[in-house]
Amino acid sequence: MFGRRPDGRRVKGVDPVIRITPYLMRERSDAQVFLKHRADMEILSRYIHRQKAEKNEQFSYMQILVAAYVRAVSQYPEVNRFVMNKQLFSRNNCSAAFTILKDPNDLHQGEAVVKIKFDLTDTLYDVRDRMNAAVEANRGETASGGFVDKLLSFLFAVPGLATVVVGLVRLLDRYGIAPSVLMEELPFYVGMYITNTASIGLHDVNHHIYNWGNVGLFFGMGTTEKVAVVENGETRMKRYLPVGITADERVCAGAQYARFFREMNRLIAHPELLESPPENVRFDPKCEYHVPKVTASDPE
Repeated sequence: MFGRRPDGRRVKGVDPVIRITPYLMRERSDAQVFLKHRADMEILSRYIHRQKAEKNEQFSYMQILVAAYVRAVSQYPEVNRFVMNKQLFSRNNCSAAFTILKDPNDLHQGEAVVKIKFDLTDTLYDVRDRMNAAVEANRGETASGGFVDKLLSFLFAVPGLATVVVGLVRLLDRYGIAPSVLMEELPFYVGMYITNTASIGLHDVNHHIYNWGNVGLFFGMGTTEKVAVVENGETRMKRYLPVGITADERVCAGAQYARFFREMNRLIAHPELLESPPENVRFDPKCEYHVPKVTASDPE
């Protein structure tokens, strides 16, 4: 309300073309743009193997992708904005969410949603440590039921309560007065949602972005693709990691999106650039934020 929300601050001086867009496309489902990207698996695999052999550091493809996202946001914060009630807001965090199996060896244990906040100076090592700590906290015998699980159990305990509460929260959220604890815990209030469908043997998907909350980007990693390429006059099969991307086109101009994704592509092609902090960080005006570093043993 009055230009402030627990998760952001209203952007002023918006270009008229950007400003009118939410009036023409009121929901995120109206404004979804679908993109496809292929990351060079050979580059990523060699980097991961080299890190393991030379430094005994372990990384996953998802961790490299998320680290590239965090670094690109540090240079192009406009992409980290969101639309609520036809108004454009600067997000006051850099965050990502993803779903994990509570027990990879027992599918009956169900799933848990992990939500993480990053600092824009984070290196690949920092991103890896934050993600590992969050997964460990939500997996295994020591993990207790998360906030979302407990909330859903409570809502479904009383017939009709879920409908009433969801409707009320959506109304409050529209005017920026929804309980801040919900925005802190629910995975629908993040800049990036990422899913690794390759882990269950599926191709990459262009997942919808939710009308609930303010997710701006959805990344879907799929199973490895083999593509015929011509190199040095010879044809060979090359492995790629396909990524389906769904974006809310209302948050910034297409040119800013293009620069953002170009930077992500550059970083994924040269993951060693993510080993050091960025030389400089850009924030939206009056929307600077910082997150303390964690170690691999710290809980998120």
